Amino acid sequence: MASERSDLMNRAVPGAAQPIVGQTPVIDHLRRLIEKASRNRLPVLLLGESGTGKEVVARAIHDANPRGQFVPIDCGSLVGTLVESELFGHVKGSFSGAQENKKGLVEVADGGTAFFDEIGDLPLEMQVKLLRLLQERQFRAVGALQWRTVDLRIIAATHRDLKAEIAKGRFREDLYFRLNVFAIRLPPLRDRKADIPLLVDHFLESARAAGLPWFDPGPETRARLMAYDWPGNVRELKNSIERMAAMHSERHPEAALPSALVNQSRSAELERLSAAVGVEDSPACEFVVRPKSPVFTITESERNAIERALAAAHGERGKTAKLLGMGRTTLYRKMKEYGLD
Repeated sequence: MASERSDLMNRAVPGAAQPIVGQTPVIDHLRRLIEKASRNRLPVLLLGESGTGKEVVARAIHDANPRGQFVPIDCGSLVGTLVESELFGHVKGSFSGAQENKKGLVEVADGGTAFFDEIGDLPLEMQVKLLRLLQERQFRAVGALQWRTVDLRIIAATHRDLKAEIAKGRFREDLYFRLNVFAIRLPPLRDRKADIPLLVDHFLESARAAGLPWFDPGPETRARLMAYDWPGNVRELKNSIERMAAMHSERHPEAALPSALVNQSRSAELERLSAAVGVEDSPACEFVVRPKSPVFTITESERNAIERALAAAHGERGKTAKLLGMGRTTLYRKMKEYGLD
């Protein structure tokens, strides 16, 4: 039974174009919500930070019970005078440049699923028309006299706090309540770090399938990936793995790591190193590291910490590595990097 559960948690949602990768309880719960949402045609509202995979979840809901097309609509890009035409289409001659009838994205999604990404960015005048679409299943193309009825599922997503947007007058309360029938909140990656190893392997395979070279990040790089908070969530991790694959060097395996990740990792490591060599009664050393100067860079401070540890260990690298709490290979690499070998 346990093996069957593990298999369920690691596989993609049936029929999904992209898998829901992970084995943490929050991802297991997310899979159950996707399955429940797919049983009907009620509106779904996906909430969560940018990069948490809201479009992947929207596609999974559609693909779990597929009908018609899945049509993504980027509300953030719907600006200017042609917004209504993009959504609902227009008839020939309805405005300057309308030389023929044109279907809008809503009509293209008829019979399927319309995914309104970043619904919080939709202009207020379009929110009124979307509300009618939700309530009456009807829309009217620009310049048309007749209303057209459609059958489609609407999934909306946003990283914004819609209640706060309502209070500021930027989002319609009636539209919020109409969308908020089946709400799913996606967890940030920092709240499911146990899934990072699976995600890393998944993105490595995806990168290789896209023609990028395969590489093994190695235990040290994987540890850094686990320690990072990933403010950009799964999207940031995916982009980082693709960048690392494209720029990978056997001699400098971490050269392609994102600078924010490197800085956070080095700051945490420096604090650990300073603590290791700054204990006055440590049997391995008889000195205290001076407080870090605010004008020192992280690299300079790390180099100083290693120099002091080497001095305390009288140059014995094995003792130095033990004092600093790092592997010998890592110490040798850092010594070479800082010209201390």
